[in-house]
Amino acid sequence: MTNHWVDLQNCKTILVEGSNVAENHPMAFKWIRKAQENGATIIHVDPRFTRTSAAADVYARIRPGTDVAFQNAMISHIIANRLYDEDYVVTHTNALYLGDEAFSFKDGVFSGYDEEHHTYDTRTWGYQLDAKGKPRLATSLDDPHCVFARLKTFVSRYTLEMGERITGIPADQIKQIAETMAKNKPGSILYALGMTQHTTGVQGIRSFTILQLLLGNIGKPGGGVNALRGEPNVQGACDMAVLYNYMPGYLNSATNAEPTIYHYARKNGIADTRYLVNTLKAFFGDAATAENDYAYAWLPKRIATKDYGTMPMFEDALAGKLKMLWIVGQNPAVTLPNLNLTFEAMDKLETLVVQEIWETETAAFWKRPGVDPKSINTEVILLPAAFFMEKNGTISNSGGMVQWRHAAVKPPGQARPDGLIVDQVFRAVRDMVHDSKEPRDEIINKAFWTYTTAEDVLREINGYALRDNPETGLKKGELVRKIGDLRADGSTSSGCWIYAGVFAGGENLSKRRDCQTDPGGLGLYPGFGWTWPNNMRILYNRASCDKDGKPYPGSKPIIWWDEQTRRWTGHDVPDVPVVTDGPDTPNGQRPFHLGAEGVGRLFAAVYSDPDARFTDYWRDVAYVPKDGPLPEMYEPVESPVDNVLHPGVKSNPMLKYPRVKSHQPIGTVDKFPYVLMTSTVAEHWCAGSTTRNIPWLNELIPEPVLELPISLASKLGVESGDWVRVSSARGELEVKALVTPRMKALKIGDQEVTVVWMPYNWGFQGLSTGPSVNHLTIDAADPGAGTQETKACLVNVVAAGRRRTRRSETPRGRT
Repeated sequence: MTNHWVDLQNCKTILVEGSNVAENHPMAFKWIRKAQENGATIIHVDPRFTRTSAAADVYARIRPGTDVAFQNAMISHIIANRLYDEDYVVTHTNALYLGDEAFSFKDGVFSGYDEEHHTYDTRTWGYQLDAKGKPRLATSLDDPHCVFARLKTFVSRYTLEMGERITGIPADQIKQIAETMAKNKPGSILYALGMTQHTTGVQGIRSFTILQLLLGNIGKPGGGVNALRGEPNVQGACDMAVLYNYMPGYLNSATNAEPTIYHYARKNGIADTRYLVNTLKAFFGDAATAENDYAYAWLPKRIATKDYGTMPMFEDALAGKLKMLWIVGQNPAVTLPNLNLTFEAMDKLETLVVQEIWETETAAFWKRPGVDPKSINTEVILLPAAFFMEKNGTISNSGGMVQWRHAAVKPPGQARPDGLIVDQVFRAVRDMVHDSKEPRDEIINKAFWTYTTAEDVLREINGYALRDNPETGLKKGELVRKIGDLRADGSTSSGCWIYAGVFAGGENLSKRRDCQTDPGGLGLYPGFGWTWPNNMRILYNRASCDKDGKPYPGSKPIIWWDEQTRRWTGHDVPDVPVVTDGPDTPNGQRPFHLGAEGVGRLFAAVYSDPDARFTDYWRDVAYVPKDGPLPEMYEPVESPVDNVLHPGVKSNPMLKYPRVKSHQPIGTVDKFPYVLMTSTVAEHWCAGSTTRNIPWLNELIPEPVLELPISLASKLGVESGDWVRVSSARGELEVKALVTPRMKALKIGDQEVTVVWMPYNWGFQGLSTGPSVNHLTIDAADPGAGTQETKACLVNVVAAGRRRTRRSETPRGRT
């Protein structure tokens, strides 16, 4: 999230797309309701009419997997009708930057495409540079070579009529939504897995960014692009490097292409290397020195060209390349797509360790229905873990707010907090290799590991001054107070640089609960918990001001340049490189200063910002999406229609699928004529491991169903409560039908497309059991993020008879 939960009350428009926020984020929804009470317009775009739709002022039904086309049609309309904020666009984005003249887009692919290897040579995706390596600028937005003109030409294909033809949303409604957002600012966009679980997930979020930059909605109260995380600590898990390609704080993890810290700096820039040094000092303490590259050599180096994501992990297990898995707080035997592959992969493991509060489907995979446990040789070890109310520690919500949770009760039996389990395993491993001379064991023997409590870990994450520093005023041993205290010379440490300051002055700021102090009446409450970075509540807030540092008219002031004190000041922590560098300096014109250009990116160009101090290093290096610098509409891998924009390139050209041909079949519309989308329900939490063991929740939603429109039910001759057989190219299952007007067929060109829905919260363990929809879903994934396409795959549905519930299918534990 660029903004935060309470800030939603400041919106004049809220677009919810790819999220059923009313059911899945009810605490967020109260702030949406607050905005609505204040006169805001709520827009919901979703294939299925939900509780969010019922509360919205505008509801638009969209075909699954076509969000990019909808967004691009709005962007095209806004540009063509000059509904964008021109001053914001010119001042705070790369709109005037001149692009490389060799760049092109034709027949569904960008210049540099290698069809054989599904890769791009991105050299033409850059800017025209001056002698200093800085982008050259156009004098107006009408220059045909500038980024803005390139974007205008690119989206011109996405007329309102084309948007309707692809998405099923009427052209007039696309226009209505675009103009509502343009004329009622500030506005926020909220999204969740409905946007990301596609093979174009990254590009869908890019289209949100472009739309909000055009409207001038980034950095302001009531604005932003805001991801709604589906778990209490998904944000915190990502912050702490749960993703294989990141280290803590979203630093790129080291690869074999960067064997030394010099090579890492060349690729990732000076700024990220500075934070990496602080991370290495936290990891290895005094053993990390300038002479040994701060122990960079001890970091494991992943193969730069290899995907280490969850699904490739299981594919490696299937191939016999991966022998052991340790799974903490996840239940892939329910949540992963194409479960037949997942189960077969687990059958081939030598050892599976599951750290959980229950014996989940993953822990019990060897006794799943239809399998003889004696045929599976995998050793399964279940480590009983404490539940969230049984352990101390922090959680970080979607807005980056870090809050301390106190243990309410002691864990039962032998259950232990996750941190304690990891600590005990680490110490045992260190004892085993204590006398080892093997280089591979240095990372264990040299690790700085002295934790005894959860607060010890948070202090290490915050970071320390490792020697006296006259510049910052910190003494050796003191906790750093902010990111600006961190140094690149090994004199400071921080386990996660974006959390530097959470323990400032020796006080655990995540424990603060001041809900009275609210500067500016904006809902910031800076004394409640602590928000990364630096307790800033709205990211990029420099963009809320014009080039002179004055708040834009019509928006609520949050920060500004004070001429008298010669400082950036305001109601929030100013998001600027240096608080004393005013708008008359280069630093004062970098509202997006963590990016290489320092401005918002309408076009995601290849660019590395030169640093005048060093000839060998870049200051910052830009991130470029793998599948293109501009968001393009590609059909899902399994789609009922052709790609009308470029029939020869139907799906994302960067996609390599199937990866395992024997286990990843692709369904076709002649055999599987309907589109299946999946999601969760309010009454059950994700894989259901917890909630399906709670009888009163099972009373509310006792079993999975297939929700289908009246038109399809009539065609099949089924009613609510009848059994239907649902099949895909990967599997088949039987569930009861739920016939409802919430689902409707869409007219896509000359073709009718019918969408059906199932929740994914069930498996074969717990008090309430049922078939998992992920036996049907496809494991094709976004080429950049690795997120599976569980929101759009093809299925067939047939009637399976009006039967009473079999005894074995009755949810256990009902009252």
